[in-house]
Amino acid sequence: MSWLFYGKIGEIVSTYDAIIIGAGAAGLMCAAIGASRNKKILLVDHSNKLAEKIRISGGGRCNFTNIYTHHDKFLSDTNKFCVSPLSRYTPNHFTELLNKYSIGYHEKTLGQLFCNNSSEDIINLLTFLTNEHKVCRKMGVSVNTIEKTLFGFNVSTTIGNFKANSLVIATGGLAIPQIGATGFGYNVAKQFNINVITPKPALVPLALSPNQLQYLSPLSGTSFLSKTAIQKINFQENTLITHRGLSGPAILQISSYWDGGVDIIIDMLPNLDIRNEINNQRPSTQQLEKFLSQYFSQRLAKSICMMIQINKQISQLSNIEINKIHEFIHKFIVKPTGTLGFKKAEVTKGGVDCKELSSKTMMSNKIEGLFFIGEVVDVTGWLGGYNFQWAWSSSFVAAQYI
Repeated sequence: MSWLFYGKIGEIVSTYDAIIIGAGAAGLMCAAIGASRNKKILLVDHSNKLAEKIRISGGGRCNFTNIYTHHDKFLSDTNKFCVSPLSRYTPNHFTELLNKYSIGYHEKTLGQLFCNNSSEDIINLLTFLTNEHKVCRKMGVSVNTIEKTLFGFNVSTTIGNFKANSLVIATGGLAIPQIGATGFGYNVAKQFNINVITPKPALVPLALSPNQLQYLSPLSGTSFLSKTAIQKINFQENTLITHRGLSGPAILQISSYWDGGVDIIIDMLPNLDIRNEINNQRPSTQQLEKFLSQYFSQRLAKSICMMIQINKQISQLSNIEINKIHEFIHKFIVKPTGTLGFKKAEVTKGGVDCKELSSKTMMSNKIEGLFFIGEVVDVTGWLGGYNFQWAWSSSFVAAQYI
């Protein structure tokens, strides 16, 4: 491997086996693994802060993987592209790494694994591994231009020019721009005529019309167990009412499948049949609002009665009214007016077209030595650690070939 390269007259250019742009989860992982294979790695990022998305994940405890990771928990325009990377580096591989360095973790719900202490444990581990294997890390460095040559890539930055045989784009998507997310990776793809599936916010709260908000916004902060559905796709988790619309795990999950123009059906009482519950109480002089408060918060029960315009004694309910109550509670129709955008999205749906990449190597099919990994690629996982697992898996794969 060469270490110095003479460019313009008098200019000494540092050279590397690989330059990785983006020091988030995917970039750090790829750098650590690549360098452990005796590759000389340069890792650069425009931010001065390392791995901010890891830092804020999971309420500061980083939901770093999911033990139920399977390709059917991921969305992509290229069906099953993620199968190979996910099978080559699994959640077990990552937890083995944590075990090796005595980092404690626990399962919360639905296979979600979190750090016992802090997301800093993951950042510190990846930092340690990159330092141990002598990765050259440059933070607060912007890339000006990228040029493909016969021998690799020339990368011009705000601190100088660098050359490498391989170039890895690990710059993430557009979600959470307030911590530095940009469309840099998509611009690189387009520079090399690599197709990009239009990026959209995913795992994102949904906005509602003023008509629906007039009843729901006063309930801001109220949550309830629900089943959200778009056709045959459904998720049973909590829904949270906000002053702008709906959020919570069930809504974030279904949002990745919502592309506008379709209704979302919410079962507000997924594990019970409200018709049976009412019939079991007849005859009863209890008011409907008080009856519903057994299953929902008092505020939500009152709002339901207002929306369906029924609030009488259980004994006075007609079959038609009971059917109306049943239909409303189990098939509450939501017509989103949009999402709350990338600022509130956890991840980006879309990205570098997987048809343009090798699932074996994560390298471009068109440009030798150009790799794309992590969120910048058109692979979007469900809520619950799946997107971090994609970062680890795609990074591992690319690191074998840089």
